[in-house]
Amino acid sequence: MNLGLFITVFVDAVLSLAALLCAGVLRFRWSGMGDSWLTDLSLKSTAIFVGILIFSSYLMDIYALDRRSRKSEILTCCLQGGAAAFFFLSVVYYVHPTVMLGRGVFFLALGFFLVFQFCWHALAGNGGPAAPFSRRVLIMGTGPLAQQLGSLISGTDGVFTLAGYLDCEGSDAVLPAELLVPREPDLLATARKVRAGVLVPALAERRGVLPLQEMMRCKLNGIEVIDAPTFYEMVQGKLLLEEMTPSWIIFSAGFRRNALIDIYKRSVDIVLSLVGLLLSLPIFPVVALAIKLESPGPVFFRQVRVGSGERPFMLYKFRSMRNDAEKNGAVWAVKNDARVTRVGRFLRNSRIDEIPQLFNVLRGDMSFIGPRPERPEFVESLKKDIYYYSKRHTIKPGLTGWAQVRYPYGATVEDAIEKLRYDLYYIKNLSFFLDTQIIFETVKVVLFGRGGR
Repeated sequence: MNLGLFITVFVDAVLSLAALLCAGVLRFRWSGMGDSWLTDLSLKSTAIFVGILIFSSYLMDIYALDRRSRKSEILTCCLQGGAAAFFFLSVVYYVHPTVMLGRGVFFLALGFFLVFQFCWHALAGNGGPAAPFSRRVLIMGTGPLAQQLGSLISGTDGVFTLAGYLDCEGSDAVLPAELLVPREPDLLATARKVRAGVLVPALAERRGVLPLQEMMRCKLNGIEVIDAPTFYEMVQGKLLLEEMTPSWIIFSAGFRRNALIDIYKRSVDIVLSLVGLLLSLPIFPVVALAIKLESPGPVFFRQVRVGSGERPFMLYKFRSMRNDAEKNGAVWAVKNDARVTRVGRFLRNSRIDEIPQLFNVLRGDMSFIGPRPERPEFVESLKKDIYYYSKRHTIKPGLTGWAQVRYPYGATVEDAIEKLRYDLYYIKNLSFFLDTQIIFETVKVVLFGRGGR
């Protein structure tokens, strides 16, 4: 989570507390019950109220709004977040009445929060002329790689600002002269002239042409130096495969695996798969009946997939295609596939067809979060075409994953490359916080049909 997003979420949390306090004062102060209401308000009730408001805001993409968003768009997202919060809190209060706020306080607090949140995002956040924590980036190079990195900065929503490009020895010039910064006596003076806080070398050939001494002076004087693959990773949430080298993987801060991570992953897998199977068992007969009524064939679809260490395993799903879908051999699944039945289309869109994979997770073939498991036929072909492809099998495949929620359906080698960028990013940055983000994103995919599979 970048600093700007953290501050936005933190302020929303403070505003939700302020809304709760204002609601309590307005509801009880004049009746002389204000002090007793505050005393009776439990930490648990407060945490649930604040947490669900933040989660609902995230679910409705309030934190993904562009700074240039119109106020009508911000208001719409805030109202949708409020509606989602009302639904979730109503369910929680029905199941667990002891954490319920008084109805008067609940409605008032929700109303206050919507007003506070809209004012904050419209006036101080998304509508602001400039991001207060933006970091100016000086890109060393004028070639295609420099141009690619520079074009990505505009999509960082003010986290980074382009200070300019610096023409360097060994750089292939493809950028117009007006985008280049004037060269000062040395690199440090140039960076200070354009007020750059970040320096990104983006040269196709770096051996013997990088001014290492000058770059070291910049770093020792407080200017951060970030190589091209790392900067790309920071702004895109995926890896720049074309610029990755074995040494970059070896010496990078990520790609850590230890016993603690393995224990954490397996514990979460067992808990989530058991809970998921228990909650979904009542719908199994209904789904089975719908599948059998529409087309002949088995209820469950079984297929060999490639798991951790490239070991094959049998994957289970509810059948969503005709029984003879692959009579002519293995083919890529595509969006709006003609082989999918009407019931199968509903099962796929709602992700219900994936539920039997919880058994694979419980058995240990898969993890709840990880790269999508592919078929052996496709894996062998993709390994020949894509360098690093086999590295995605260093962890267990997942029911959901970073690539699944970030990239849509794909049926080409180019799509496989894009998904590999996300898969390797997940493997490099595997953590509880990234897993939590993926789970939240998966909820959005299931509810609103965004993302991939």
